[in-house]
Amino acid sequence: MAVLSTNEKIGVYNVQSLIKANHYTETYRVVDNNNNPFFLKLFIVNKMPPKLLNPETQAVKEIEYCKLLNHRNIVSHVADGRFQRESGAYQWYVTDYFTGDVLSDRLARKGAMSEEEALRVFRSLLGAMQYMHSKAPAICHNDITPANIVLCDAMNGEAVLIDLGHASTPCAGVVEFDTDDLNVFYHAKETMVGIFDQVSDIFSACAVLYTMLTGRAPWVTDVPNEGTYKERFKAMWQYRETHKLDLSGLSLSDKTRAILEGGLTLKANDRIPCVDNIIDVLDDREASDEPRGGKLSEADRPGSETSNRPGGSSSGNGGNGGWSDGGKNGSSDGGKGEGGDDDLDIDIRRGGGNGFKDVAGMQELKDYLTQKVIFVIKNKELAEQYRITPPNGMLLYGPPGCGKTFIAEKFAEETGFNFMLVKSSDIGSSLVHGTEAKIKKLFDKATKNSPIVLCFDEFDALVPNRGAHGSEYVASEVNEFLAQMNNCAKKGIFIIATSNRPDKIDPAILRTGRIDKQVYVPLPDFEARKEMFKMYLAKRPTTDDVNIDDYATKTDGYIASDIAFIVNDAAMTAAFTHKPISNELMLTSISNIKPSLQKEVLEEYKQIQGKMNGLNRRAVVQSL
Repeated sequence: MAVLSTNEKIGVYNVQSLIKANHYTETYRVVDNNNNPFFLKLFIVNKMPPKLLNPETQAVKEIEYCKLLNHRNIVSHVADGRFQRESGAYQWYVTDYFTGDVLSDRLARKGAMSEEEALRVFRSLLGAMQYMHSKAPAICHNDITPANIVLCDAMNGEAVLIDLGHASTPCAGVVEFDTDDLNVFYHAKETMVGIFDQVSDIFSACAVLYTMLTGRAPWVTDVPNEGTYKERFKAMWQYRETHKLDLSGLSLSDKTRAILEGGLTLKANDRIPCVDNIIDVLDDREASDEPRGGKLSEADRPGSETSNRPGGSSSGNGGNGGWSDGGKNGSSDGGKGEGGDDDLDIDIRRGGGNGFKDVAGMQELKDYLTQKVIFVIKNKELAEQYRITPPNGMLLYGPPGCGKTFIAEKFAEETGFNFMLVKSSDIGSSLVHGTEAKIKKLFDKATKNSPIVLCFDEFDALVPNRGAHGSEYVASEVNEFLAQMNNCAKKGIFIIATSNRPDKIDPAILRTGRIDKQVYVPLPDFEARKEMFKMYLAKRPTTDDVNIDDYATKTDGYIASDIAFIVNDAAMTAAFTHKPISNELMLTSISNIKPSLQKEVLEEYKQIQGKMNGLNRRAVVQSL
């Protein structure tokens, strides 16, 4: 039976539901007084092994470590406390609640990642490790696996390292945490004898990179589920010693291959010694002689020539196998286009993808875009024969969270065009006329990478009405946009602007030859919600009682991001407990998560839609 009950108050937090529990911990979903969600982890102190407590303060070490860490890619401490009951003492702490995929769930559902996507996740993971390892003394995570990494939606899929239950300072034989629940596929040989440090963390991170690239852990073999960590690892180690990790079948850049080879080396002293070295390779820098933090000195590293580290021996080549040389020749354009625009740090996604197949429901909207826009773009000769003017751009507007930017991205995939997403922060400048110069460079870059969909997110912030009070200072920037947007379709650029407040956009932008079409993207209707639930639950483990029609009925008034959040919430709970998503979990998530938009806000958008229709412009999709 759970210690905390539904609606019980802990500090300022109200308990909503139990997520998972083991012998001495329980994890809950809670909300604060403003109904913001959080995770609360509860520790049943009298059931905990003594080594998990600080002997001086009797505080749970996991809580103490979490309080020391403040980094965007690490689960963050919000609050903590203690209370006493007749059953004993309890300690708890609260962390941010994040939306996104648990990496293990993402890989199980979609399979291996592209090298570009995997390196993007890996890079954010390295940032978390670099921060932890640079602490004095260093803090090691000790359990870096796909199950402990969340791809955070709010951070564009960056990795957030969660579950600090095994965090510690470097261990040289005496381990201060439980090891029996560790996943042996992601741990280095030296951990079998109690050596957990920065170098073993690097092995784990590189094993995760390998998994992202291949869809499977390195050296996968049958390992008994029962037994101690050491017993299970011995079975794994016998397989590793007789089977060399073969990367020859993978199409990888030189730098990625070098990182995998150097990070997954079995002998600890031959392995990449420091996270900074990996970052140097990724950034095409010479490996640092003196890392910026987190490296073990040879004297301090167990197993060096001045100590007796089990699992490692000198390779005779400087202690790291000369791995960094292999990463210096890798090419990386980061999707930044060519010459003259390097200060525009905007990625370009190359053509490809599933297109509108990834857009659940919204069939009328997809048909409209296909018939009125994509058909003309794809059939230039037919358009010329019938003297149809190709569209220059379109505005997607409507309530927030309905997938406007996502639709823009899928539109690009449907056409086969490249895709560039631009936010106001991407082209802002503190220099006089600096923004106008960046706008010109932006369009020059788009021209070099045409055909391309140039998507401007929150367009009202970029081109506000010049007649509005306080907008005088951006008039020159709006003028530059007007000049660049004129008939840019002839250069192979198709513009998609997204906005929650189209009534605030400068009207000169919304004429033909710049933004030709305006399309209202409304809340999903029943059929769209049904398709969304079906799509988001697809390829996820579910029980037979899952009822998609019921969920669609219960979520009238929910926006697309709400529905994604509901499924993700249930999936995270299921992933934490290693069970399939059940009807009970789905209904609990729907009950816990309220619609993002109030009825008053929706009424306001109906009025905005009426104003936009009144501009005497062609065709807005009225309802879906």
